[in-house]
Amino acid sequence: MSHLKFYTPPGVPESMLESHHYSQAVRVGDLIQLSGQAGIDFSTGEWPSGIDGQVDEAFINVDKCLKFAGGKGWEQVFKVNSYHIPLSEEMMAAMIRNFRKWMPNHRPLWTCIEVPRLGEKGMIVEIEVQAHDPEGAEKTK
Repeated sequence: MSHLKFYTPPGVPESMLESHHYSQAVRVGDLIQLSGQAGIDFSTGEWPSGIDGQVDEAFINVDKCLKFAGGKGWEQVFKVNSYHIPLSEEMMAAMIRNFRKWMPNHRPLWTCIEVPRLGEKGMIVEIEVQAHDPEGAEKTK
């Protein structure tokens, strides 16, 4: 497993990491894969209210995790999977607004799915991404 480098940025609630036994990101060569990122505020451990608050925070958390794993953030993302409770027009609008904000120069592949439940109580969105980072791969060797 030495070719796999796992990352968890500061601020991720330790209780979640211990109880669920997982990492936030893994680098495999020039690819970075993230665990699903929730819309939780890492600094407070609180869920922002409403769809916009949680979606915005989930996008921030994706960016933090990508950068902590040595990437440049959303500009390197080529694939997004998102999970929603519910997959409403408001939820779609929040996702698309963030896509345009964080990835103004490209359009990633995207699969979005409505689900009956996510990993934590109060969680209404989860976003996992794959990013291509050839420059960062060289630096992390």
